[in-house]
Amino acid sequence: MKFAVTPTIVAFSVLSAVWASPAGADTATKRIAFSVNYAGNTFRQQMIKAFEDVAQKASTDHIIGGAKVFVTSQNSVTEQAAQVRSLILQGYNAIVITAASGDALNGSVKEACDAGIFVVTFDGLVSAPCAYKIEVDYHRLGLMEGEYMKAHLPAGSNLLQVRGIAGIPAEQQISDGHFDGLQGSDLKVVGTIYGQWTQTVARKEIAAILPTLPRIAGVLTEGGDGFGTAQAFADAGRPVPLIYLGNRYEELKWWKEQRDANGYETQSTASNPASSTLAFWVAQQLLDGVKVPMRLPDELVTVQPSDLDTSLASLKPGEVVSKRYTQKDVIDLINR
Repeated sequence: MKFAVTPTIVAFSVLSAVWASPAGADTATKRIAFSVNYAGNTFRQQMIKAFEDVAQKASTDHIIGGAKVFVTSQNSVTEQAAQVRSLILQGYNAIVITAASGDALNGSVKEACDAGIFVVTFDGLVSAPCAYKIEVDYHRLGLMEGEYMKAHLPAGSNLLQVRGIAGIPAEQQISDGHFDGLQGSDLKVVGTIYGQWTQTVARKEIAAILPTLPRIAGVLTEGGDGFGTAQAFADAGRPVPLIYLGNRYEELKWWKEQRDANGYETQSTASNPASSTLAFWVAQQLLDGVKVPMRLPDELVTVQPSDLDTSLASLKPGEVVSKRYTQKDVIDLINR
């Protein structure tokens, strides 16, 4: 299967890049926790499943002593901060975090670091300096969408923006990228809704705003919301706009159906739900005594029209195009 992969920032400063050294500790008794701020969409569910599968295999192979996933309800910052403090008391040796807030967890994260616990954060990053950060260039994702609309729509076209969950740093970065990508054009964003990265919420919220909007030529999305967007336009009997998709099975299936019926063409890009496996192996390497850069890059995955059939064939309903990392992949990345 071919993907056009958009790399994130891969240059590290001399001060931040500390290359991997040979493993120096036995991790067979070490335990890793995964604190998840939100699991209410297929992307996050696949993220959790990938972590659980890789962690279970590592445990069976006696590479680690065990791992467990802990999920907060409704993206609760206070609950996640309390959860991290509980994981400290439970004696976990490393904590992987996808955070409800970039800053609000810093107190509990610092407590973990001060207790000698490695903290690895990805997707929703904490800003605490002691946390190892796996970074996706989410601004680049939004930028790609804005530039795609600029290149494929007539001057003066109206756009709808479908955002994710308010308050999450990655979400704001994507949204900022949308507008940066539109710079130099006269395309207009005439409406914005929060679809919470889910098909059902996006469909409901778009249905509510559509009667107030002029004809929409394109829709800027953030992932998990493309098919719900298409359904909302169909429900309203309105022409299907150019919708930038987010690598979900339902989106790619809908795209293929539209392409086969009328030649519909778009593009699809998302972060990797199996980035949780990258975070897992980074935590394991840290426990093994490896010197790891404080910041590591992850990748965006783009499905072009030429990739659509092969990409879709590899997915099951509810899944997102993804790549699981092996221990070797992570060792190679650390030593890049």
